[in-house]
This record gives sequence, structure tokens and C-alpha cells, in this order.
Amino acid sequence: MSFDGAKIARDFDLKNLPGEFYDDPYPTYRALREHAPVKCLSPNNVFLSRYADILAVYRNTEAFSSDKKAEFAPKYGEDSRLFRHHTTSLVFNDALYHTRVRRTIIGGLIPRALARLEPELVALVDRLLLEAEERGEIDAIADFAAAIPVEVIGDLLAVPDSDRAPLRGWSLAILGALEPVLSPEAFARGEEALAGFHAYLRDLVDDRRKNPGDAEHDVLTRLIQSDGEPLSDNELIENCVFLLNAGHETTSNLIGNAIELFARFPDQRTRLLADPNLLSTAIEEVLRYESSNQLGNRVTTCAVEVGGVSLPAGCFVTLGIGAANRDPEAFAWPDNFDIGRNPNRHLAFAAGAHQCAGMNLARLEGRIAIGRFLVRFPNYALADKPARARRARFRGFSSLPISLR
Repeated sequence: MSFDGAKIARDFDLKNLPGEFYDDPYPTYRALREHAPVKCLSPNNVFLSRYADILAVYRNTEAFSSDKKAEFAPKYGEDSRLFRHHTTSLVFNDALYHTRVRRTIIGGLIPRALARLEPELVALVDRLLLEAEERGEIDAIADFAAAIPVEVIGDLLAVPDSDRAPLRGWSLAILGALEPVLSPEAFARGEEALAGFHAYLRDLVDDRRKNPGDAEHDVLTRLIQSDGEPLSDNELIENCVFLLNAGHETTSNLIGNAIELFARFPDQRTRLLADPNLLSTAIEEVLRYESSNQLGNRVTTCAVEVGGVSLPAGCFVTLGIGAANRDPEAFAWPDNFDIGRNPNRHLAFAAGAHQCAGMNLARLEGRIAIGRFLVRFPNYALADKPARARRARFRGFSSLPISLR
């Protein structure tokens, strides 16, 4: 069947995506870049697919706001937990609130602060790999990729080990409610997850106020003791939820996507095993080639032009991060998976003032998890067809069966 890019771009509807889009969105993104780079989805709602346009939006925080109140009120209802959470968390706000919370959090996420986590992270990864070796076959998501960030974020917030079991389920339910189409069932799951998480965190915050941890390492204590205007209890709780969600789903996807890509491209696996110094650039290429977070959102605060198209104030803008990271104007041979790609200025962690606060942590987890997995199991193979999580915003697998022998 021939590729009819013009028709694909014309028919593109983020709220009515065909099943094949979830398996491979990149032909659709190519069609949009070539035929409708500023695609009108509905009145006052556009989708951007070119790297240069999306980078310009990230850099212009005056004209493109991250505040989601206007977008999320009709989606969730202003009385819902989902609305209160997503309009209070760091990522969906502008300065000055965003600046104040980010400054407090990021001090605990710089490389120097994260160095203390490395020995524990190595021990965790090695324990998971030993358990995998004994079984001979694993689901690389449930048994490996998803287990790592939950433990790391639990350590950052000093959540007791015995309390961590529900964290992943809560995160998946809350983030699932961010999809372009929200079913009543997904809304109910998100509300239920937030109710459970909020109840747990209230007790945790109360205990941490009475028994502060080491603010150099305990991010919750850092938030409680932040300089300047203190965060309210609700702000504290919602940003702890945000930290789990931001650190869990995208990092799980990064690790799972890497394992699948090195099975799909064995030449690149062989190349990395022969030259372990390529590990850092390999992680960056995984982030570009299969971006864990595929979509972002902004709303215009004034009339502004992007990609040669005039947008009015109050226009909702969806940023096609996955499309930008395959743009041939920004990356030579963008559909080639090349672990030595340099430079690699991908947008998987966004850019500008809202660049991901946890990117150093995600890179650290990715390097340790993937580096040690490949050394331990250099000849692993897919045991069955992977199952894609049917999400447009977050790209990863719900199941990734791997044979280790």
C-alpha cells in the first residue's frame, strides 16, 4: 500500500486514533511534518510536529503557558482530585510557583546529590538480574524496568520499604487519565488512586514534620523546609505524587524501550558490548528514537505566530515530542537507530525552563539498568511478541517477554 501522507495528515484526529498508531506512530508524524506541521485539530486547538516549532514554544514561556486549569476543568471537573492534582503539580504550572517548587526539588536531583544513590541502585539492579537469571525468562517490564524507579523514588522520598507496593499501580492510574481520550473507567481509576495516595501521603508528611530527615538526600524534607514561602500541605502532597509519576512511568519506559530496541537492532547491541564507552550516547538515542513521553501541552497567553501560522490567545497547543525527535531537519537519518549519534539534541526531556527536573536521575537509572543487563545477558532474545501500552502520551510496553538463555 502506498504512503498517502496528505490523507494521513488530513484525517489525523488525536481523539480518534487508529489502532496501528499505537504500534507505530512515526509514519503519521512524518505525514504531519510534511503536510500539516501546524495541524488544526479543532477550533482553537493545534498539533505541532516539527522540531524547530516545538523548541521555539519551549523557549517562549511568556506566550506559551504550562498552566492547565483551562484545559483540565472541562476534562476532569473542577471538584475532582485529578483536576486538583494536575493543576497543583510542578509540571503544569508557570513561574513563580513553578520556579519556587522546581528550585527546591532540583537540589536533590543534581548529579552530586544523586551519587549517593548509585551503590544502592547497582545493588537493586544486580538483585533483579540474579532473580531473572534463576528463572531464565522474564517480563522485562514487570520483573525489571518497572521495579527500579519505584524503589529509587521511594528512596528519594524516604518511603518505608513496606509501604511501596501500591505505588506503581497508583502512578499508572493517575497518568492514564492524561490520555487525550478519557473514559469513565480511566477517570474512576485515577480518582481512586489519588484518594489512596493522598491518604498515605498525609500521614507521611505529618510524620516527616515531626521527624525530619536529611534535607540533602530526603526530597520530602527539602520540600517541607524549603526557603521562602512554604508549600501548603496540599502543595506538598501533590508534588510528591508528581515526583512518583514523573520518575516512574517515563523511566520504566526508557528501560523497557532500550531492551526492546537492542533486540530489534542486534548490530547496535553488538556495537555497545564491544565499546561500553558508548553507553551514555546509547541512552540518549533510546530517548530520541522511542521517546518515553510523546506529547506535551501548552496554551497561548496572547496572539502569537508559530510555524508561520497565527494563533489566537487561549489556543491549546499539543507538542508532538515523538514527531520532533524524528524530524530530518534536526537529525540526520532520523529513522536509523544509531547509538553513537552525536550531537543528539532530542526533546525527550523538553527544553527551556520546563526541562525535566529528574533527567539526571532518569539517565543514571537507564545507564545502570541497561549497562548491567546487557553485560549479564548479552544474548537475550524476545520470547514472544511485546505488548504495547495503548497510550498516545507515554510510549512503552505493558509486557515485554524476554528469554535470557
